[in-house]
Amino acid sequence: MSPRWARSKGTGGEEAGAKDADGVGSGDRLPIGGGSGGGDRLRAGRPTALRPRRLLARHPLARFLLRRTATAALLALGVTLVTFVLTNLVPGDPAAANLGQRAIGDPAIVAQFRHHYGLDKPLPVQYVTYLGNLLHGDLGESQQSHQSVLTDLSTAVPATLELAGAAIVISLIVGVAFGVVAALRRDRLTDQLLRVVSLLGVSVPTFWLALLAFYVFFYRLGWAPGSGRLDPGMTAPPHVTGLYTIDAALAGQWPVFWSAVGHLALPALVLTAYTVGLLTRFTRSAVLEVLNQDYVRAARAKGLPARTVLFQYILRAALVPVITVAGLAFGALLSGTVLVESIFAWPGLGAYAYRSATTLDLPAVMGVGLVVGLVYLTVNLAVDVLYGVIDPRVRVQ
Repeated sequence: MSPRWARSKGTGGEEAGAKDADGVGSGDRLPIGGGSGGGDRLRAGRPTALRPRRLLARHPLARFLLRRTATAALLALGVTLVTFVLTNLVPGDPAAANLGQRAIGDPAIVAQFRHHYGLDKPLPVQYVTYLGNLLHGDLGESQQSHQSVLTDLSTAVPATLELAGAAIVISLIVGVAFGVVAALRRDRLTDQLLRVVSLLGVSVPTFWLALLAFYVFFYRLGWAPGSGRLDPGMTAPPHVTGLYTIDAALAGQWPVFWSAVGHLALPALVLTAYTVGLLTRFTRSAVLEVLNQDYVRAARAKGLPARTVLFQYILRAALVPVITVAGLAFGALLSGTVLVESIFAWPGLGAYAYRSATTLDLPAVMGVGLVVGLVYLTVNLAVDVLYGVIDPRVRVQ
């Protein structure tokens, strides 16, 4: 009988009722197999509950997520500092850009404008004030819309997420399929055609393709429904996610749903051109590298079906670098849709950033920069987690 077990069998004095640092009474534990380790004990009458420290010790993924989350928090702080500094280094006077010609000539109105937005304070004080408001979820007031930046972003961000999300889903399906087919048909006619398509995709400027697609499919053929997110006269579905296709489906408003899909299709397809070409090239290279591995040749020599070899051996290893490219491409889509959104009058983050930058709306510009930075951090974290899900060697490391 161990000394600890002897103490727990006491008469109910201080030792039996004493609790350790985790708040668990020692008298509630039973030893198993005479071991003294914490993992060999069970709590009487209920299943074992791992302490947070033991949970982190036993699950490398939990330790990894905790470490990456802490790093992401520091990087987010750096994003706020860089965004603030760069925004305030832009030459120009926000008062002159936002006040009218008559108001800018009145010093009292200019002083009131600067005091209202805190522009009359030193930059370090402005940054500390900005961080303090940020901790309370306050991104400031837009100098153009005169409402909270958070309110503006709550409308613009879902529109861009819907557009970029549709583009990246289509790109992953088409790009990975093209890359796999090109690798399996190496140096054949199919491979050469797909390589030409991927080269065109990464070479054609997106804004030029958007103008061409809008002219052909809207003005000439009349297949595209036009600009905006819905047909004229339609009202937005009840707000749940801000994504019109999902909100309309949840509300059962199918005419609105199909209108949203129709308006979404053409700009999303335009955005996929570059990403499809990029993913096709990376997938082809990754699959060709895996095809030469010994375990793939061994699997084929054992007579495994071609589908099993492809999905369980080749794709699992080849998708790791493809996921990295897809994550970076998704971040680029979110921050690089300015011209496409302007051409299709899509009320998203790119159009909002463009308006804010041209009017020196500093709180709005900083809000956009913060959102884009957080999206990149989140995507990178998700990509690192997916590494471990797809490739067991990453989990072991």
